[in-house]
Amino acid sequence: EEYGDLLFVMANLGRHLGLDPEAALRAANAKFTRRFEGIEARLAAMGKTPQDSDLAEMDALWDAVKLAERG
Repeated sequence: EEYGDLLFVMANLGRHLGLDPEAALRAANAKFTRRFEGIEARLAAMGKTPQDSDLAEMDALWDAVKLAERG
């Protein structure tokens, strides 16, 4: 129930800010995909896959990819 309330609040915030919800979701999905592909590339360079990694390693790689994107 609380999750639904949060989604409703976020939808209303976006509406008040004049944001296109579909465009915002597409951009968020594209960013996630780009970053996850960056994680996969870094793991492949180490001879590993996401299945070979634990959450801590994946988080560290996510942060590294995010930092590299921001320059």
